[in-house]
This record gives sequence, structure tokens and C-alpha cells, in this order.
Amino acid sequence: MRIFVTGASGFIGSAIVQELLTAGHQVVGLARSEESAQALTRVGAEVLRGSLEDLDSLKKGAANADGVIHTAFIHDFSQYLAAAETDKRAIEAIGSVLTGSDHPLVVTGGILGLRTDGHFATEDDPAPGFPRASEATAMALAEAGVHASVIRLAPSVHDAGDQGFVPFIINTARKKGVSAYVGDGSNRWPAIHRLDAAHLFRLALEKGAVGARYNGIGDEGIPVREIAEIIGKHLNLPVVSIVPEEAASHFDWMGRFITFDSPATSVKTRQQLGWEPTNSGLIADLNVGHYFDS
Repeated sequence: MRIFVTGASGFIGSAIVQELLTAGHQVVGLARSEESAQALTRVGAEVLRGSLEDLDSLKKGAANADGVIHTAFIHDFSQYLAAAETDKRAIEAIGSVLTGSDHPLVVTGGILGLRTDGHFATEDDPAPGFPRASEATAMALAEAGVHASVIRLAPSVHDAGDQGFVPFIINTARKKGVSAYVGDGSNRWPAIHRLDAAHLFRLALEKGAVGARYNGIGDEGIPVREIAEIIGKHLNLPVVSIVPEEAASHFDWMGRFITFDSPATSVKTRQQLGWEPTNSGLIADLNVGHYFDS
């Protein structure tokens, strides 16, 4: 299959590209910059120059492909609403050229904050359509005749090169001189290794059902306190509890997310796609040490 991948040179997207190529697929990656284009060329992928804001490039990529994996997102949390709206328009543009075909569209969503009652989130729990509308947009496309499905990723997609939530927490600890958690730190975050996530995207592309929601979950729920303790150990910093009222000032934009209790399972995903995480969990990955090299 000829697969169009957005975010193809990113942390997750680059692993997906390699997964697809290894499985024998052709890959066309969306590239905004020359650096991204060169990275894609080096691994054997074709390049389509464009961006999430360039809807014509997205439509062209989708129209000339047998399937689409959409991983690109503007990770500017100071302009999150604008980023979410850009994402929504991009998904709709891709879907507009896939309607009525059997060409699969796999969209990236998230699972953090999906439930707030302490229960494990499952594939049966729909995500709210706001502020990030990726899942709701994909589900609307599925109802309109697009072979669309969603992979909801854990808040920590971890591996060497991670630039997401966990590195931000580590850098905050360095700046503040303490490794902090909120309250008793018992709130839980799920996690998934980047290579396991890439494998899941390929399986969803190849075997996914229309309108399906798949949970990209390896670790079902790690107490945030445990993450803070490992960070403190590696940075030789004290581990402290802060009250909820201090979360925003201490963690900046992460202050809201760091308090979420969002355990989740991937039982149905594993059953339906025959997927099984095989790589290290977040705690083992943190203990390898590469998160603390810089």
C-alpha cells in the first residue's frame, strides 16, 4: 500500500514510517522543512512538501494514497485552541477526498483526562470534542462514509528522543531544584513505548474497523509520585509534594495535566488487532538514563 503520513519526521511519525517501510508499504511523508524532507528521503520515503495549514497539500497526499495516517499536531500549549482547530480542519480536508472509498484514515487522539472518576478508561469511552477535536472529527467522518478510526495515545509516548510531557517534567525539576508531584501523587498516568505505538498504527491501518477507537496503552497507570521519585533519584534532587493550588505556578501549562488521574486499558485493542506491547515500560525506560543525559 502507498501510505500518506503527516508528522512523518516527528518523534512518533518517524517510527511509524520505519514500521510501514519494514512491512513493505510505500510511504509518502508530509514535510514542512528541508530538514524534514531530507530525513524522510534518507530512510527511503517519498516527500510531499506542505503543512497542516496547507489544506491543498493534505488533499493531494490523501488523494494519491491507499491510506493515511495523521500524526501531525502543533504542540504549542500556549495556543492550544488554535492548534486544535488547525488539526480539525486538517482532518476534515483529508477526509473530504477519502469519502466513499475504502482507503483507511487513522487519526491520532489522546487519552489523558478521558475519565475523571478514577475508573480505567476503555475503548468504549468516547473522548469529548473539546478542546482537541481529533477523535470527534474522525468519528463524524466515519459516519459520513470515510474508513476512519482513531488511536488514543497515552500521555507519555516514551523512547530516546522524547520531547513531550516527561522531558518537560524533568526540565521543570532541574529549574526548580526539586522533583515535585501534586498531593499524595497517587494519580496515575498510562504510557506506551514509541515502537509499540508505531506497530499499533500499522495494524490499525491494515486491519482497523470503521469508526473504531483504539487505546495505545502499554503501562495502564503509573502513579505520578513514582515518576517524580525516579526523576529525583537520577537528578539527585529532593522529591516533594506540593498542594494543588501550587501546581500551575510550579509546572506552568503542565499544572493541569499533572493532576489528572487517567488509568486506561487496551484490552479490546489487543483483542481486535492482535497487538501486544513488547518494548520496555516507562519506568524501565527512565531508569536506562537517556532521559537525563542532556
